[in-house]
Amino acid sequence: MKTFFLLLSVTIFSINLFAKEKVIAKIPEASGIVYSEKSNTLFVVNDEGTIYELSLKGKIKREKKLGDYDLEGIAIDEKKNILLLANEENDEIILLNKKDFSLIKKIKIKGSYKGNKVLKKGKNGIEGITLYKDKIYASNQSNKPYPKEDSSVVIILDNKSKKKLKIKDIIDHGYKDIAGLCFYKDFLYLVSDDANLLIKYDINSKKTIKEYKLSKKYAQEGITFDKKGNLYIADDKGKILKLKIDE
Repeated sequence: MKTFFLLLSVTIFSINLFAKEKVIAKIPEASGIVYSEKSNTLFVVNDEGTIYELSLKGKIKREKKLGDYDLEGIAIDEKKNILLLANEENDEIILLNKKDFSLIKKIKIKGSYKGNKVLKKGKNGIEGITLYKDKIYASNQSNKPYPKEDSSVVIILDNKSKKKLKIKDIIDHGYKDIAGLCFYKDFLYLVSDDANLLIKYDINSKKTIKEYKLSKKYAQEGITFDKKGNLYIADDKGKILKLKIDE
C-alpha cells in the first residue's frame, strides 16, 4: 500500500519536457557534464576518455584526450579548481586540474556496503558523480532494487580519504538505471535512462518531489544546471541538450 501511494503521488507531479530541448553541441558518446559558475562554462566527458570545455552556447573552447578511460561522469570542486571524473572501468575517481586538465591523482572506490557489492568493475560500476557540501555522491546504472547485489542506489563517499574511497551511506531512491545526477537549489536531480525520467528528489525527507518525462529519442547520461536554471544533458548518442524547466 505504501509503494502504491508513492507511485500515485509521483505520477500527479509528472511533467513532459518533450518539446523543450535544444541541441547546442555534438560530442561523440557524451556521458557526463558539469557547469562551472566561476568560468560560466560546461565541462563534458565521454566514453572515449576525452574531456571538453564548452561555452553555454555549445562552442568547444578546448578539449584533451586523457587516455583509455571509460568516463561516465564529471563533478567540480569550485573552491579547489579540481574536476572529478568517474572512470567506470576501474571504479575510480580521476582528479584533474581545471586550468590545464593535468592529472592530479586517481583514487579507487571500495565498492561494498554492509556486505553488499554495490559497484562492480565493468558491469555495474560508477556512472554519475556530483559534489555537494563537500560530499561525493555517485550513482550506478543497475536495473535491480537495493539491497540485492548490482542494485541501483546513490552512494555517498568519504571525501577525506586519500588512498581509497569508502561508501559511507546510500540513498535508496527506488528507481532503476540512474545514469547521472546533480544538485540544484539543494535538491538532488537524477536521470533514469531506461525510464526516460528526470527526477527531483529531497535527500532530507527521502522523497521524490517531481518527475519530468524526457524524450525517448535520446540516451540521457549526465545532467547539470547553470545559474539561471537551464538544464543541460549529455546524450550518449552524441549530443549536448539544453532544456528549460518550469518549476
